[in-house]
Amino acid sequence: MIEIEGLTKRFGPLTAVDDLTLSVAKGEVLGFLGPNGAGKSTTMKMITGFLTPSAGRVRVCGHDVETDEIAAQSCIGYLPEGAPAYGDMTARQFLHFIAEVRGFKPSRARERIETVVAKTELSDVLDQRIETLSKGFKRRVGLAQAILHDPPVLIMDEPTDGLDPNQKHSVRTLLRTMAAEKAIVVSTHLLEEVEAICTRAVIIDRGQIVADGTPAQLLARSRYHNAVILSVPEIQGDNVIAKLRTLANVASVESARRDGGLIEITAFSRKNVLLIEDVSAMAVRERWDVRELHADAGRLDEVFRAITTSDAARRQASAA
Repeated sequence: MIEIEGLTKRFGPLTAVDDLTLSVAKGEVLGFLGPNGAGKSTTMKMITGFLTPSAGRVRVCGHDVETDEIAAQSCIGYLPEGAPAYGDMTARQFLHFIAEVRGFKPSRARERIETVVAKTELSDVLDQRIETLSKGFKRRVGLAQAILHDPPVLIMDEPTDGLDPNQKHSVRTLLRTMAAEKAIVVSTHLLEEVEAICTRAVIIDRGQIVADGTPAQLLARSRYHNAVILSVPEIQGDNVIAKLRTLANVASVESARRDGGLIEITAFSRKNVLLIEDVSAMAVRERWDVRELHADAGRLDEVFRAITTSDAARRQASAA
């Protein structure tokens, strides 16, 4: 439903997006990740037709965004960064305005507005001016306008930015509910968002794709993937560490003191082999006083840091 080929965007000497090729199918929720300045928002603006590429092409539902712009944009619901809207309008007036722009007849407009207001939980603020709303409610107004025409493609820049935990849960549930019939791209800095709603994640750095896979595949790249973490009284720590190091599938062991006289020990897996059964069996056999024991699925923040360029490195490269 989204096809990107060789997409490039230059701003003078700066190449913000560099020969990016990507496709997103119906039923996918794609998490679009990258450090600040990586090219995420620039890419999304080119997909939606707000920026013209320096090179390459984008097709949405078969429509070329440059040569068939209106047809392509009619298939897209877009929530841009900051969720801009007309602050002097009420939320109701703004949604009616969007429905008119989208070509809805009055009766159909009322029906769609009622639907999206219910989905985004806006009824309590529907007749307040947008400029008076909290950041979270402004974000929800932006989400409501994006899904008003029930588009097959959703492009969302930080959809849960400014929302409280309950609101985040509601929005994530809504996106999961819609996902089966749409292609959804979610740009986010929140790695928890990827694990919560995304079926696939793409990480870009310096305008290029550096990782593309399911959240589980990215987690498998973490050194914590299948690591086992256990807590025991500090007096047992040295013995436990020594015993864990004898297990064939343990690559290394690290420890840290915790409150209450405990020591937390992490046994890292060799080649991502599942360790939990071996460690559990050893704990029973050796009669360790285990207060906590669990396997770690992996840590996306660690993977993200490992495969993207740090801000300092980027500045050094630019200076060179």
